[in-house]
Amino acid sequence: MDSNKKQKVLNLLGLAQRAGRLISGEELVVDAIRKGQAKLVFLAEDAASNMTKKITDKSKTYQVEVVTAFSTLELSIAVGKSRKVLAVTDAGFTKKMRSIMK
Repeated sequence: MDSNKKQKVLNLLGLAQRAGRLISGEELVVDAIRKGQAKLVFLAEDAASNMTKKITDKSKTYQVEVVTAFSTLELSIAVGKSRKVLAVTDAGFTKKMRSIMK
């Protein structure tokens, strides 16, 4: 993914955060996946291996796409707080992000 596309997705993550359409933090994201609220999951490419396994396994089980194109720093800056994993709960934001990432 080129840096322009990455920036667009990160900007959308910031918008989703302000719109209250983002769930962040490992346990809350796992819970959102389990409840079917998570439409798209962003996992930092440099997240710990146990967290990576937990999130990817859970996402596979519930057929939720996981994007690992961003670092912890990029995700954290996008949402304004230190985060390694984010779940988008809004279909509109998810659709827009997917179309940018294609």
